[in-house]
Amino acid sequence: MAQHTLPFEYESEENSTGLTALAGLPVFLELMAVMGLPQMIRTRLDVRSNQGWTDTQQVLALVSLHLAGGDCMDDLDKLEGDDGFCEILKEVEGHGLRHRERQALAYRWRIEKTRSVPSPTALRHWLGEFDDEDQSGLSKQGAAFVPAPNEHLVGLKQVVAQTACYAHLVDPQTDTATLDGDATLVETHKDGALYCYKKHKAYQPYNIFWDELGVMLTSEFRDGNCPAAWRILEVFRDGLELLPPGIRRVRTRQDTAGYQSAFLKYMAEGHHPRFGVIKFAVGVDVTRAFKDAVAQVADQDWQPLKAVDADGFEWDTGQQFAEVCYVPDWAGKSKNGPQYRFLAIRELLADQPELFDNPDQAELPFPTMLFSDKQAHKVFGVVTNYLWDEMDGDEIIRWHRLRGGNSEKAHSILKSDLGAGQLPTDKFGANAAWWQIALIAFNLHVIMQTQVLGRTGLGQRLKAVRFGLIGVPGRIVRHARRLIIRVPKSHPSLALIERARRRLAQMATGPPGRWLTAA
Repeated sequence: MAQHTLPFEYESEENSTGLTALAGLPVFLELMAVMGLPQMIRTRLDVRSNQGWTDTQQVLALVSLHLAGGDCMDDLDKLEGDDGFCEILKEVEGHGLRHRERQALAYRWRIEKTRSVPSPTALRHWLGEFDDEDQSGLSKQGAAFVPAPNEHLVGLKQVVAQTACYAHLVDPQTDTATLDGDATLVETHKDGALYCYKKHKAYQPYNIFWDELGVMLTSEFRDGNCPAAWRILEVFRDGLELLPPGIRRVRTRQDTAGYQSAFLKYMAEGHHPRFGVIKFAVGVDVTRAFKDAVAQVADQDWQPLKAVDADGFEWDTGQQFAEVCYVPDWAGKSKNGPQYRFLAIRELLADQPELFDNPDQAELPFPTMLFSDKQAHKVFGVVTNYLWDEMDGDEIIRWHRLRGGNSEKAHSILKSDLGAGQLPTDKFGANAAWWQIALIAFNLHVIMQTQVLGRTGLGQRLKAVRFGLIGVPGRIVRHARRLIIRVPKSHPSLALIERARRRLAQMATGPPGRWLTAA
């Protein structure tokens, strides 16, 4: 007998019937049903209409994979190996279907179906349908190009938007949508990927994050060599068209990628037929002309920039801000046109005396200036169309900085807690579809946290939800024509599961559930 360090052994179990390590994951399946996600998929997608796995089965399998912690196609076999969860999938996939529809589901297979989730090979073929080979060859290093999505990818993006809008239907307390635009790099070693500005292969999707609800509204998947500023007005306008009827006011925050005259004027001049003028705060390119304007600010006009927490407590950030008299050529000189305010932020570099003689060194990752006190400072700028009587300068800066914390946290969850950081193929369209499905999983996670679980102490990260809710041991049994998931009575997550199901039952009978089911 082999000697082991600790006094226990492993043995294989012949009978695994009914065992599951994911007893909490069916709660997410129930959330998908309450939201009408299967109906959304059937309405928007028609990738495989006649044979084999349905589009609904493919999407739900991948969403379940992301939520369970899988990050590659081969992890589907691990999901298939969870006998208890597969038993639940078999039961719920026909729930709510008429007898004729169940028969049609069975007739899709020429031979008897033996798996509960699609195989990695089947899903790779399915994801390949989202790729347009005629356009994929047009992407090349050194030239920005975004392949137009085919009809399947367009439909999948619409499903993402519907999951985001559902969060507003459940809790329509706000008529405002603050849309934060930001790109994120997804590093990869795939042969089809191109090099990004950080000199490694990557893709760089540009995302529109709905801050009030914490969900992703839309995203354009891009090659890594596409600048973050590429075509963001088009993506932003597409996002505006996806907002539900209850939204009456839109605001946006962008980093310096949004500092484009066409983008800023579109919002400030009220060109959108539904929302009119859109208030914004956007990072400014610190050009020589902007630095010259900042240099004219008197010393007494610089004010301390304070940070404020949720309880109203203030503390000094060590930075200063000032209004800058700056009118670039694109802003125009008309008295009747939109008014733009430019704000400058400076931070003393007291511990770096080598910058005093040459503050514009090219190797620095941030712009710097020497002021009248002969000391070097970091310098940043923000432009806004909020007027002076609407919001103070320090409020605008603090509001603008909230963009980075929330949307970047969402990017971290997508790439680390979900499988969006591990792209499955060399095909651009297939990777784009994988990314969109990860967005669906992300939105489900947010809705589960905010609308179902509420204040549970699990935290905002999916890994905490996975540990405290999804990864619960259980056994699946059938009794009196009922499917029962048995969880140890002493397990602390049992009460959380029961509370979540009660909340889901309420949501299923409310207006959002009825509206989306009808849709």
